Amino acid sequence: MEKDLIIDVTSSEVSIALLENKRLMELHKEETSDNHFSVGDLYLGKIKKIMPALNAAFVDIGHDKDAFVHYFDLGYAFSTINYFTQQVIAGKISPAEIYSSLKLGSVLPKEGKISDVLRVGQPVLVQIVKEPISTKGSRLTSDISIAGRNMVLLPFTEKVSLSSKITLKEERGRLERLVQSILPPNYGLIIRTAAEGKKAAVLDAELKSLIHRWEESWSVMRKGKTPSRLLTENSRITTVIRDLLNDTFTSIHVNDTSVFEEVCTYISTIAPEKEKIVKLYKGKDPIFDAFDVNRQIRNSFGRVVPLRQGVYIIIEHTEALHVVDVNSGIRSNMGNGQEDNAFEVNMVVAEELARQLRLRDLGGIIVVDFIDMDTADHRQKLYKRMKELMALDRAKHNILPLTKFGLMQITRQRVRPAMEINTSEKCPACNGTGKIPPSLLFTENIENQMMFFANEKKLKNVVLEVHPFIEAYLTKGLVSRARKWSRKYGCRLHVRIAPDLAVTQARWLDQNNEKIEL
Repeated sequence: MEKDLIIDVTSSEVSIALLENKRLMELHKEETSDNHFSVGDLYLGKIKKIMPALNAAFVDIGHDKDAFVHYFDLGYAFSTINYFTQQVIAGKISPAEIYSSLKLGSVLPKEGKISDVLRVGQPVLVQIVKEPISTKGSRLTSDISIAGRNMVLLPFTEKVSLSSKITLKEERGRLERLVQSILPPNYGLIIRTAAEGKKAAVLDAELKSLIHRWEESWSVMRKGKTPSRLLTENSRITTVIRDLLNDTFTSIHVNDTSVFEEVCTYISTIAPEKEKIVKLYKGKDPIFDAFDVNRQIRNSFGRVVPLRQGVYIIIEHTEALHVVDVNSGIRSNMGNGQEDNAFEVNMVVAEELARQLRLRDLGGIIVVDFIDMDTADHRQKLYKRMKELMALDRAKHNILPLTKFGLMQITRQRVRPAMEINTSEKCPACNGTGKIPPSLLFTENIENQMMFFANEKKLKNVVLEVHPFIEAYLTKGLVSRARKWSRKYGCRLHVRIAPDLAVTQARWLDQNNEKIEL
């Protein structure tokens, strides 16, 4: 599969498009301002309010809305984490000495109460796991992890686990032995799929880099100022590259020199052999137009998404879930039987639906109303096909078989708000107000404007561009209104058709075809 990453940098935001075989599959946007929320950022927060009924607490991390942490999100090692945090803030000995002397093993009770471990005003070490969505603040955890290209560092634990996608027994054994030999005390690791086949030197260098990032946060923590950000994730650009980059990547195109250098530097660190695929775009057209991204955005982000052969889907969003309605359109008139036609439409929709979930980053509960099928074999094939298509999705998800009503229920990990792009345009006739000038007065206004051009601006020739209906109305008859006005005001009037104008719109030009401003 051919994969291309297109990075469009503007003054206000950075847009990242992932194309698979030239088809838009993912779209990420990041504002260039510093005021942004990022999953993975580490904070020293302050407990704002304890909620015993929810067994949770609200935490001030410096955002407009207080963040939320549940008792179960504190993590089994919270007692150790809390002890470390308090000792570092106290500042009696260095954080390195405190961390190296930690004794792991004190586990948070599974059925405990949050009021037993937290109090209002207490400083707490937390990490964002979900960005603010709708009226909710960020979701937090104290189970700290720091992600890299090949591994995820887990402070305050000595657990080591490998990705289940690494299937070769010999490779799993090699990685386990390697990790055990280079991992310092009081650290755990999750080995990612990308680590398969990597040399010891590469993994050792990345481990040291992640530990260095974690230890750098201690200097900010030591000041004890709450709230404060201790460690931030990489930019959205490098995060996307870190998670997506593999051998199938064909190219990465960037239209900004500084971002181009940033990407080159990052790739030279994580995958030096891929540095040559990064290219600086210097074309005259906008980069998203050159790679057909803007057209695909316009076709893919509306409420109604057209598919091939007249099939289309409608995507609606509510506070609790997303609803997808499948429509066969003109296919209902095709020669195949009703059952076969429904099956073919549903299979086409399944492919587009899997793409839409990734593209819009839809999360939470998704309910899909497929066209009813009577055959159990068809329903099973659709369910199996949906699972195959969703296997390419990096977000955690779960798919249930179709119900007897033809509904498929999907849950998908939601860590940030769904991507929403407004593809509608403002009505040119009413300018978005829903009201237009009275049509009875339209020709009277045109005559007044012509009188102004003739008497005040002393023009002898003017051109009026209007909707085809208005052109016919003004030029009909032996002595048309246009001819009467020309004689009356001593100014020759030419009326032309302009299909782009609404019925109650008009455009005035002089004899050189230059627009005349009123």
